[in-house]
Amino acid sequence: MKDIIWLIRKTLRNTFRSKSSWLVYLGLPIVGIMVSTLLYGSTNVNTLRIGIVNNDGNQVITQDAIKFIEGLNQIKITMTDEKSLRGDIAASKLDSGLIFNQGFADSLRKGSPGEAQVDIVSVKGAQVTAYVKSMLQNYIGNVAAIGKGTRGNPATFDKLYAEYGAQNFKLDAETIEDTSNQKDMTYQTIGFLATFMLFSAVNLSELILKEKESRTFLRLMSSPISARTYVLSNVIVNVLIMTLQIVFTLIMMKNVFHIDSGVPYAQLFPVLLLFALAAVGLSLLMVAFAKSTAGAGAVQNLIIIPTCMLSGCFFPMNIMPDSIQKISNFLPQHWLLDAINKLQSGETFGNLGLHFAILFGFAAAFALIAIYRFSRNNDTRMFV
Repeated sequence: MKDIIWLIRKTLRNTFRSKSSWLVYLGLPIVGIMVSTLLYGSTNVNTLRIGIVNNDGNQVITQDAIKFIEGLNQIKITMTDEKSLRGDIAASKLDSGLIFNQGFADSLRKGSPGEAQVDIVSVKGAQVTAYVKSMLQNYIGNVAAIGKGTRGNPATFDKLYAEYGAQNFKLDAETIEDTSNQKDMTYQTIGFLATFMLFSAVNLSELILKEKESRTFLRLMSSPISARTYVLSNVIVNVLIMTLQIVFTLIMMKNVFHIDSGVPYAQLFPVLLLFALAAVGLSLLMVAFAKSTAGAGAVQNLIIIPTCMLSGCFFPMNIMPDSIQKISNFLPQHWLLDAINKLQSGETFGNLGLHFAILFGFAAAFALIAIYRFSRNNDTRMFV
């Protein structure tokens, strides 16, 4: 135990002696949070600017329809003429326009909503017209139903329409905060963190190769310290530093960037810690098969970046083809991000046993293969 503690202190001291190490291990997660915030941090709800042209005169029904549009949430209307409307839309001063043509009110009195002439003008497509169009169609349908039921009787229509306009019922509306952007920021931040953890794990495991190349390893092996103790100390340092990365990232997300992940941070930590074990196992596997630090660096670039891309660490997984999504099932990053996604969707922590078992299975499989490779690799001449 005394030897392990001495090796851990030695590795930590050598690792954090350089300021660049602090930047790599703690600075990069902050960069990941900032990038995620820039990508998904825009939560402002834009107000739609709607221009309205009334070619139906002072008809009560038409005026009421305009007031109905004005009363919708996130809508700002401007009364204008048809020529100015089209010019303002072309100049992006207005998002869309409604033109109430002559005969609009009369068609509703007859109970013929299909004849109600309302033209919708926009150059931005359905993204700005769909909301107003659907709400207006519902309103037109209700008024036309009154006209159809009264069968052209003006007195009866006016009476029923007045009662309809009185709105003798109460509607309570409550605005619910849209947290989808916060969840997307969390997902993307965890994706970047998983990538940085993999690179950090490989860099720390490469210390084994560096010390072999500098003959430090052979000098240590000539002491009472065994190879098993040396590798175990490296694994402990790896886990400690990645635990520090996880805790630091979660604290920054919660207390500095105020990201509401939708998941208790106490549940995020064990999931990330399991992935850290898988990352350590994968790093040992790469080092076990590499013959030099240059070779280990090349292998990590060939493995980490492509697998993180396939797993959805850099962009949402649901935009990928089904074939790519099936491939990601064989990668530990996928099971980490899928566990986060399920927790955000309301799954309980206890229902993620399969995800935890798979992440632990990845860690165990990588470690066993690395141990076998280390035990079979007796060629130390290249480090002499």
